[in-house]
Amino acid sequence: MPDQPDRPDPLEALAAGVAAAVRGADLDDGVGTLVGAAIAALGATSAMVSLQDPDRPDPELTLTIGLDEAAQEAAVAAVTDPGHPLTTAGRDRAEARSGATIALPLIVTRAGVEEALGALAITFSDDAAADAADPVYLRLVADLAALAVDRARLASTVAERSEWFERLAHTDPLTGLANLRTVSRVLELELARAGRQGGEVSVAVFDVDDFGALNEAAGRDAGDDVLRSVAAVLAGSVRLVDTVARFGADEFLLVAPGSAGAMVAQRVLDSVAELPTIEGRTTSVTAGVARFPTDGTDAESVIAAAHGALERARSARRGTVETTEA
Repeated sequence: MPDQPDRPDPLEALAAGVAAAVRGADLDDGVGTLVGAAIAALGATSAMVSLQDPDRPDPELTLTIGLDEAAQEAAVAAVTDPGHPLTTAGRDRAEARSGATIALPLIVTRAGVEEALGALAITFSDDAAADAADPVYLRLVADLAALAVDRARLASTVAERSEWFERLAHTDPLTGLANLRTVSRVLELELARAGRQGGEVSVAVFDVDDFGALNEAAGRDAGDDVLRSVAAVLAGSVRLVDTVARFGADEFLLVAPGSAGAMVAQRVLDSVAELPTIEGRTTSVTAGVARFPTDGTDAESVIAAAHGALERARSARRGTVETTEA
């Protein structure tokens, strides 16, 4: 197709679009710039991109260029028609055309297997302009758009996987609460902050009563159910400023800035007492609470004081909260 003075050079437009697709911060930036540069070079009036989400049965209109708000709304409705060229191209993995609109599938290949990611539809001013469009150039734009979409999805997958591993490194896999490493760091930071500001930090240790007997009688699965139930109560009973973590096989730790640790611990015990029975057994926990700096000047000594209070509670009456002040 001969160049026209008012149009960008096709190769220069494509190069600019490819650069944006490679360096684009997100899908809209990359694919949008690529397709926008292409339709400018082709002299087209608008373009639409639909993508197939693996978790959804139908493709979704993801990007439009050259359409006003009303036309965009009409396009959303139009592409639900199975006969629309955008829908047809994505479904049949082949070029489709209707009047001045040409649609091409977005396809990538992995290990010799083709995967349809969606479709690209470009609309021209009239049928004659569509007839004059270079089919090789159109296919090249579609292939590059497919690569840009695939690249964006891979980047998203990598980010999600990285986030998952990061979360895994800081949480207990059974309960979803913070793990020992994380809560130890939180406690150190809270103690340092309280030390600078002359404040207090409460530390509570919770022990699930008769957990060993439950595991022996009802099995490990029942024990895991109890731990998850207690963890859910802990997560739902504490304040936003508090941190709760799994601290041992059947122990949990609460780090609560301020002096309200005993009150929070009692709220946890009351809520645990309302849990439904598991394997015919009721669930209860016993807690010991200590405070910084009254009961210790570092993490180790404060936790030891809380453990001492816990042991006194276990000896006196399980299912209760004991503080160092008693």
